[in-house]
Parts: sequence; C-alpha cells; structure tokens
Amino acid sequence: MRKNSIKNTRINGEVQRELSNIIRELKDPRIGIMTTVTAVEVAPDLKTCKAYISVLGDEQAKTDTMAGLKSAAGFIRRELARTVNLRNTPEIRFIMDESIEYGMKMSKLIDDMKKDQPSDTE
Repeated sequence: MRKNSIKNTRINGEVQRELSNIIRELKDPRIGIMTTVTAVEVAPDLKTCKAYISVLGDEQAKTDTMAGLKSAAGFIRRELARTVNLRNTPEIRFIMDESIEYGMKMSKLIDDMKKDQPSDTE
C-alpha cells in the first residue's frame, strides 16, 4: 500500500474521526476542551500513526494537553482498536500543530495592514 493510496486516505480519515471522538470523551482535566485532531498520517504498514493536535489556548494549556494525551496514549490506542477494525492498531504519536494559530496570526496582520493604508476610493 502506497502512502497516498485511496485505501490509506480512507484509513487516515477513519482514524482521525475516531481519535477525535475518543479525545472528546477523555476525562483527564489536563486535556483542553478546545482540542482538535487536525490531521492523521497512518504508516502504510499500519504500525505507527502521527496525530496532529491543535489546542486553542496559551502555552500552558498546550503543554498540559500534550502531557495528558501522552499519558493516555495506551487507553486511546485500546479504544481505537475497539472501534476501528484494522489488522494492526497503530502506535500513536501526538504532534502539536501550530498551523491554525499561525494562519490566524497572519490573517490578523493582513487585516491590520489594510486598516493602516488609506483607501483608494477617497
């Protein structure tokens, strides 16, 4: 199975959907309410998985959420095995995704620049 095959794309989508549901149901107080699974990359051999996580909040909330997810990785993997029927259940590695925050920051900078420039219609 190639990395960009249709089968791998479907598996990535299914694992992302189930990870989102599992993380939403976790009762760990360290995991923030606004935690989102932005992308998932399952290896073609189904042994490993990179889950990109976005957290809305300050740096402390991000570090607490990552610590909570890493400590619950075994439980999350077991729940994933129960809900998704795969030959192998991948070992999950959580990676902080800063792209949404970066995009919001760039959008704000562009809006600020537009406000500062005089309009051409005057």
